[in-house]
Amino acid sequence: MVETERKRIAHQHLGEVRRLNKERTASKARLAVAVEASGTSLTEIYGVGPVVAALLIGHSGDMARFPTRHHYAAYNGTAPIEASSGARKRHRLNPRGNRMLNHAIHTIVICQLRHPHTEGRAFYERKRQEGKTPKEAIRALKRRLSDVVYRQLIADQKR
Repeated sequence: MVETERKRIAHQHLGEVRRLNKERTASKARLAVAVEASGTSLTEIYGVGPVVAALLIGHSGDMARFPTRHHYAAYNGTAPIEASSGARKRHRLNPRGNRMLNHAIHTIVICQLRHPHTEGRAFYERKRQEGKTPKEAIRALKRRLSDVVYRQLIADQKR
């Protein structure tokens, strides 16, 4: 009796997982169509697919509200905050800003770090050779990619 009920619940959960997987696939397809229709050039950046592009476009909004790339970096939380102590000058992660934008940029960073032929990986390696810790190098790469995203969004808006 208990075993029968356990199997019934397992089949019910499996059906829900299959339904959710179909919904996720359909949602990704709709996002891909919407991003394609927007005519954005964000997908030319290595690591930016339809989902990340949709996040960047949707959460950035009208780019005219950001006068410079620095304002955009402060908005998305990639502008580092100084956390120096004594003679050691250092910066730490900014916990403020739009966390969804920050997550999208972080996704791009991780994607670029996983592939040795990308510009992001080369930038990361240069920062490591300069004596930065891995976290500091990733933080610097996030800031740099924020500038790349900003330029692409500004260019898209002008077109």
